[in-house]
Amino acid sequence: MRYLTLCCLCFLLFSAGAFAQNYSAKGIANDSVEHVKLSNASIAILQAKDSILVKYTRAAADGSFEITGLSKGQYILLASYPEYADYTESFSLDSAHLVHNFGRLNLSSKTRLLKEVIVKGTAAQMKIKGDTTEFNARAFVTQPNAKVEDLLKQLPGITVDKDGKITAQGETVNKVLVDGEEFFGDDPTLVTKNIRADMVDKVQVYDKKSDQATFTGIDDGKKEKTINIKLREDKKNGMFGKVEAADGTQDIYEGQLMFNAFKAKEKFSVYGTIGNTGKVGLGWQDSQKYGGSGLEYDDTNGFFFISGSNDDLDSFSGQYNGQGIPLARNGGVHYDSKWNNDKESINLNYKIGTLNVDGTSNNITQNNLPDSVLNSTTKQSYHNYMFRHKLDVVYQLKLDTSSNLKITVGATSKHSTTAENRTGTELRNDTLINSNTRDLTNTVDQKLFNASVFYTHKFKKTGRTFSLNVSEAYSQSTANGYLKSEIDFYNKQGQLDSAQKINELKTNDLQSQTLSANATYTEPFSKALSLIVNYGLNINSSTADRQTFNQSAPGIYNDKVDSLSSDYKLNQLANQAGAALNYKKGKINFNFGTKVSDVSFREIDQFTGNPLDRNFIDWNPQARFQYRFSQQKSFSINYNGRTTQPTLDQIQPLRVNNDPLNIVLGNPDLTPSFSNNISVFYNSYKVISDQSLFFGGNYSFTSNPIISHVSYSGTGVSTSQYFNLSGKETSSFNLWGNANRKIQKIGINIGVNMDANGNVFYNYVNNALNMTKNYTFNPGINFGKYQEKKLDFNLSGGPTYTLSQSSLQPNINNNGWGARAYFNFNVYLPGKFQVGSNSEYQYTAKTQSFPTDFSRVLLNASVTKSFLKTDNLKLEIRANDLLNQNVGFSRDASANLITQNSYTTIKRYFMLAVTYDFSKMAGGAPKK
Repeated sequence: MRYLTLCCLCFLLFSAGAFAQNYSAKGIANDSVEHVKLSNASIAILQAKDSILVKYTRAAADGSFEITGLSKGQYILLASYPEYADYTESFSLDSAHLVHNFGRLNLSSKTRLLKEVIVKGTAAQMKIKGDTTEFNARAFVTQPNAKVEDLLKQLPGITVDKDGKITAQGETVNKVLVDGEEFFGDDPTLVTKNIRADMVDKVQVYDKKSDQATFTGIDDGKKEKTINIKLREDKKNGMFGKVEAADGTQDIYEGQLMFNAFKAKEKFSVYGTIGNTGKVGLGWQDSQKYGGSGLEYDDTNGFFFISGSNDDLDSFSGQYNGQGIPLARNGGVHYDSKWNNDKESINLNYKIGTLNVDGTSNNITQNNLPDSVLNSTTKQSYHNYMFRHKLDVVYQLKLDTSSNLKITVGATSKHSTTAENRTGTELRNDTLINSNTRDLTNTVDQKLFNASVFYTHKFKKTGRTFSLNVSEAYSQSTANGYLKSEIDFYNKQGQLDSAQKINELKTNDLQSQTLSANATYTEPFSKALSLIVNYGLNINSSTADRQTFNQSAPGIYNDKVDSLSSDYKLNQLANQAGAALNYKKGKINFNFGTKVSDVSFREIDQFTGNPLDRNFIDWNPQARFQYRFSQQKSFSINYNGRTTQPTLDQIQPLRVNNDPLNIVLGNPDLTPSFSNNISVFYNSYKVISDQSLFFGGNYSFTSNPIISHVSYSGTGVSTSQYFNLSGKETSSFNLWGNANRKIQKIGINIGVNMDANGNVFYNYVNNALNMTKNYTFNPGINFGKYQEKKLDFNLSGGPTYTLSQSSLQPNINNNGWGARAYFNFNVYLPGKFQVGSNSEYQYTAKTQSFPTDFSRVLLNASVTKSFLKTDNLKLEIRANDLLNQNVGFSRDASANLITQNSYTTIKRYFMLAVTYDFSKMAGGAPKK
């Protein structure tokens, strides 16, 4: 028995030794030509099946390395060293190969790569650092003199359309930074179309958090999809820019100048653009944070409330959305610098410009009623103009090692004019019930000013912080406009029954001033768990003086219309308190909390002295969970709840008659609604196989929603009032996904994508509850290939299906198929010639609502000849809309309305353009 026991123990010991075999890999990192030992070279072992990091080390002083503790399996070795191409090699470990000796790993300097070296692998293109996806710009090849926009088009998960609009990970990018600083403020195209691609070191994509969340490290729910362009160290000294002039047929022209001078931590830029092509300088958007009406909420500073800041008459927003013919003239200056050992910095942006938009539009609307259908047609012509200039300054100061101060000042001045002529008819079941004409002119002058001071302090205890944000905002708007309207009403037999004529002068004087303060304190309970508490105070005072006058004599408007005139004063006070817990340890980051606000306001009618008082409590819970599987894979889920108060226009609307066919009544008995929003996001990237997967979606639903109740008279006049709908929930969703992979053998990138969105809404029409469902599905596939100075092309497209239905008229819907496709290519020919083209195909099938289909092919082409040694002088012939099919067209469904719109847009033209790119950099190799 003793011998048997000893034999069993020996057998178990032998077995344990067999199962506990120690697998390892070793070698020496070495320069391929000069045979210099590359000390501190990074050595990583990745799993072959999914590129997940297994082990990591650095080479010793003599370049040697050894990684032990590996298991049996298939692996990839990745060796990297600054200014050297990455080296990859596959290997396996098993019972017959316990140790894999790579011998000398001959890494090759990037300066010799194109001349004489072939390596086993490519540079890692992408890394995921927390919430940031970072792309290595040097891993993507671009043409000489290419811009950031050309680089972005190659990055997985990022798309750039023909107008320069950027979409990253399913969301629109509204902000592009340069080295973390704003570059001309809020126009991303000024970065993407002007900064050179060869100056870029890294491209970072992330959700930019508020200053408060960035400081504390605890998410407060306020985010904006942002791209940060990090410049190479050797490209931060010198000057660069471009000059372009182009002239074409149909009186089409454009020109632009951009000059940049960078010196270490100091940047100076100036630009000017002019053009009527719709492609130059039209991306500028004002952040009208203090405009609008009703109740608004700011996640950073707490509550602020603005009342009566809208003009009675329609006014020009200053935006161009592809409708009409634009003429834009813009210019600007940017300066940013750091000094005093980076303790002080300033960022200054000034922009000035004008925009004219002229055009026409035709609308067809189907209005589904319980017992009938109203069909209306409207023709409109317009001339819009805006002049504006804007200044933004941000100054930051490090008071000491633990305290910082950020001062922000902004001012905007705008002058706009609107001139519009509109005619329309409306039919009920093919019987004419009214016809109308309207002429409107309006002039608006607006001034905006805002300033804020943000103070932050970190205590000696890690994680304990305090911050205070104080801000002030002031806005003033004056308007002067004329409204002329005539409506003819018809009886059931289609005969003229009555008429209504309006000829009025309207004046507005609107002012608002807001003071906000928000204090935040964080306290760590442990290295993983911390608490954040905050308190906010908001005080607002605003006035709204609106006057309407009839004519007392031709051309003399001094007969005041009391029923259409008002003078209100609003005082508002809000107190807000919030708390949140944040847990962060290892791969997990989780936080949850809420904000509660006590809000009161008093609106006083200056004519009668009658007040309107309202007090309420708002609740805003939030939660976020993120799990990082690895550096290249993460998953997150977010929840946000929000109380939405009825607006003052819904409670007590001001009586206006700029649209006599649509009357709005108030409902002082409205109660708040509550919205819940859940969003998820997943991303994954495999370095070696260059394979990426992005998926995201959100779903929101609102309980006790505020819906409209519309009643239509026999003559087509609608009267609207808002009510809460109990027992029902409105909802909406959006899903998107994108998967890409490069087929190495043929060098083609292939990807599939999916976008789906939909909503369910309710409204009452003539006392009947109407439920509308709108869903859109857009699957697609894309192919792309890039060969330097030879060929690059991209093809994408797919079908689309729309489901749009109203419960009032279930037999009449807007369901239908469609398709879209995009194709662009560039072929590089001998003699420095380049031939390129981009095209877009759109098809919308006929539906029960609209018995005609729509299709168009937009085809653009160009031939370019490059000159000079660095190809920086180009002569280009451009052809826009070669097939002359660019017809403005859109269809939309909302509540019980289905609308089709056709409009003026830019059509076929030919253009000759000359472009000169200049660059003079100080040079020098980047630091290792």
